[in-house]
Amino acid sequence: MSQAEQDARGHARNAWLWSALLVAGTVWGSWTLVQHGPRPQSLPLSAWLDGSAGTALNKALRLPAQSSLETGQAALRYRLLGDAGPQVALGCPQWMFYRDGLRAQPGAGAAPFEARQRLVSHWTRQLHAQGIQVLVVAVPDKSRIESAHLCGLPEAPVMRERLDQWQQWLHAQGIAFADLRPAMQNQPGPMFLRTDVHMNAEGAQAAAQAVARAALPLLGGVRGTQAFQQSPPAPPQPIDGDLLILSGLRHAAPGWRPQRDLVSHQEITPVRSGGLLDDTPPVQVLLAGSSNGLRSHFAARLGIGLGREVWNLSMDGGQFSGAMLAALQRRASWPASLKLVIWEFSENTLSLPLTDGEKAALQALKPASPPA
Repeated sequence: MSQAEQDARGHARNAWLWSALLVAGTVWGSWTLVQHGPRPQSLPLSAWLDGSAGTALNKALRLPAQSSLETGQAALRYRLLGDAGPQVALGCPQWMFYRDGLRAQPGAGAAPFEARQRLVSHWTRQLHAQGIQVLVVAVPDKSRIESAHLCGLPEAPVMRERLDQWQQWLHAQGIAFADLRPAMQNQPGPMFLRTDVHMNAEGAQAAAQAVARAALPLLGGVRGTQAFQQSPPAPPQPIDGDLLILSGLRHAAPGWRPQRDLVSHQEITPVRSGGLLDDTPPVQVLLAGSSNGLRSHFAARLGIGLGREVWNLSMDGGQFSGAMLAALQRRASWPASLKLVIWEFSENTLSLPLTDGEKAALQALKPASPPA
């Protein structure tokens, strides 16, 4: 057989091999999309234009054992390089921090900060005109409260200055706010979880007490009579902190990731008489908060401090104003008894770019153009 014939057979063999691989990949990809992919009706034209449809398809098209491979890569990166990925920074041993709490994102300069001031000013005036008080609460970033565990992680000065600028502006505008730093800094124990961005039980308790102290004067200075029942804490159990998940280390073996936080589950519930005609007290306090309002019984601890059950409309992923926007959209259904809205968000969201919801709300504030 001549060399040309051997080359031709080799090329044909390679062509058949690649064709088989392409067919197998097409079959597997099609089956994966049918079984686990997004439904066509859930992907409008706008999703294809802004790239979210492609993101959803890529997420569905995962190779077999891809999760294990990604966990292995993350574990090696952590163990050998001391790195936890682009979104998570490693501080002192066992401590993880969210990078957005340490650095300002592109496009998040003075303009978004001032735009959020406009939103707060407008919504506060609007609610005050309806006889409803507003208390603004910025939960200090974990890197600020747990600075002793940063071990040299760099912090952008603008991130540390912005909270003071924010509260100075609130004071000048006469808008009530609660500064949680005195209650949470320089405490004997941690106020935040090591592998999570949220407060632990001690931090949530300290923050809730500080918010309650600032809120009571807005409620006439009188603590309510609602009692709460607290169950004994259960034995501590390990949890998967959101920073462990974000870094890809959730399923890594011990020693190849920071140790999981241990958390004791506890129930905190309002006391009811149990009768058929047991009417709940009228709602006086609404909490429009971030994920902090959904963790470590923050809302229930706040209710204990106020002596009132709190209507909790906090939401995950709401950033600065997601929960407030959603709550205002339900304004028509708010009870007439409501006296106070507590607007809570994380400090670092002051330094994020504006969301689509915030842009739409700001656009609605612009006066209509006069007729020609």
